Amino acid sequence: MTEALLEAKGLVKQYGQIRALRGADFSVYSGEVVALVGDNGAGKSTLVKTLSGVITPDSGTIKIEGAAVQALTPIMARQLGIETVYQDLALAPTLDPVANLFLGRELLRKGLGGRLGFLDKRAMRMQGEVKFRELGIRIQDMASPVSSMSGGQRQGIAVSRAAAWASKIIFLDEPTAALGVVQTRSVLDLIRRVRDTGIGVVLISHSMPDVLAVSDRIEVLRLGRRVARFKTSKVTTEDIVAAMTGATVQMSGDNDEL
Repeated sequence: MTEALLEAKGLVKQYGQIRALRGADFSVYSGEVVALVGDNGAGKSTLVKTLSGVITPDSGTIKIEGAAVQALTPIMARQLGIETVYQDLALAPTLDPVANLFLGRELLRKGLGGRLGFLDKRAMRMQGEVKFRELGIRIQDMASPVSSMSGGQRQGIAVSRAAAWASKIIFLDEPTAALGVVQTRSVLDLIRRVRDTGIGVVLISHSMPDVLAVSDRIEVLRLGRRVARFKTSKVTTEDIVAAMTGATVQMSGDNDEL
C-alpha cells in the first residue's frame, strides 16, 4: 500500500482522571473509505477532533503524507486539505445551497466591486451547480433555503461543501443518522463518488450495514485504543462487534492483528 494520507500513532488525551485516548493509532489512504467504529465512550469523537485539529493531544504523532504536523489547528487542517462534516452539518438554514457551499469562502467580483466587498454570485452559482452535478446531488430549486430541504439533501449539501474544498481527507460523523432508507442510499452513493475522486473518506458510524456497504477498510477503537483493523470484504458483523466489545482480541485471515 502507498504512503498514508494521514497516519496517527500513540495519541494520548487525558481530561483529569479520564483517559479519552490511550495510545490510539489510525490511518487513511487516498481513494478509500475507512470506517472508524467503536462503542460509546471508545474515543471516536476525541480521535476525530484530534485529527481535524480541534483538540491537541497530550502526546503522540500525526503525519500528513509522511510529514509530521505539530500543533494542528482547524485552520491548518483545512489548509492541508482536511474537511470535517459533523452531525449538526453546520449549515446556515436561511441560505440557499450555493451560499452554503461557499460559506466562509465567498468569491468576490473582479475590480472595484470586489474591493468594495461585493460577491460574485453568478460565478459561485455556476461553480456550485457544477460541483453538485459532479457529485450527483439533485436540487430542484437552487434559490430555496436549506431549511426547506429534506435531511438527505442537507446531508448531501454538507458533504458536497467538504468535497469542494478537501484535497486529501473528509471526516464524516454519522452521516446517515436519522435518515430514511432512500436518503441513506443516496448519501452512501455520494460517499463512493467522493472516494472515487481520490479523496480519503473517514466514516464514523454506528450502523454496521452502512459500514459494510460502503467502506473498504474498518478500524475498531475500544477504550481509547485501536484494537483491530479489517478489510471489509473479509469480515462479518460478528467479528466487528466482538472486537468492539473485547470478546476477542485476535483476528484471523488477512485482517491485521493488533
